[in-house]
Amino acid sequence: MMTHISIQSLSSYLDDVLNHSTVPDYDQAYNGLQVESLQPLKKIVSAVDASLPVIKKAINTNADMLLVHHGLFWQNIAPLTGVNYQKIKLTIDNNLAVYSSHIPLDIHPIWGNNSVLAQQLGLNIQSAEPFFDFKGVELGLKFQVSMQRQELNEQLIALLGERSHYCPGGPEHIETLGIITGGAGSEVAQVAKAGIDTFITGEGPHWSYPLAEELGINLFYGGHYATETFGVQALGQHIQDQFKLDYEFIDHPSGL
Repeated sequence: MMTHISIQSLSSYLDDVLNHSTVPDYDQAYNGLQVESLQPLKKIVSAVDASLPVIKKAINTNADMLLVHHGLFWQNIAPLTGVNYQKIKLTIDNNLAVYSSHIPLDIHPIWGNNSVLAQQLGLNIQSAEPFFDFKGVELGLKFQVSMQRQELNEQLIALLGERSHYCPGGPEHIETLGIITGGAGSEVAQVAKAGIDTFITGEGPHWSYPLAEELGINLFYGGHYATETFGVQALGQHIQDQFKLDYEFIDHPSGL
């Protein structure tokens, strides 16, 4: 039986369980309810990005709420003209609420991108050591492992797709593995200082590859989009299970 919960109540619940009041983020993240709706809540969808094509897909599924990792305001304050106007108008005209969670979802111990990716790789979350300070919170997970580099590469390709790519700058036998999903490739120097010999992230600038070689670290680029599909799916599934709402994941990959 479906649980009757309003969009406002679900948003408050998510704010609490994702620790939005205590986890810092970039200014443009605006974690929480970004577009409100008074529509009864029956169906939610989740996606990585609140882009115009995703919003249109959400509306076509008759969703009442769109849960995303990257919200509507990544370009900071902008006039409601052009595509910005279209996105906001479509959400309001179609009673589609939009809820976003960025770093709080990245680092959540249960539904976080890092945690779920690690579990999918067969790693023991209980043994993870948080690392990489960002405004007082640790963005990554660090594991002591014993595995071969090629074995990890095959796992990541099976999990993330053929676009997974890596720099074999470190040892073939991996002992210390770090994970920060998304765009953390530019932080390879700081990651190496943390004693990590193999680092999994989503993407990085060109210079991160030769730098990883020079630092003697394996750097795996799994794709920004691909490595950040885990959190919104895990959280969406939790909402479905907890509140008996219809749920669907909208896959709209960027290829990056």
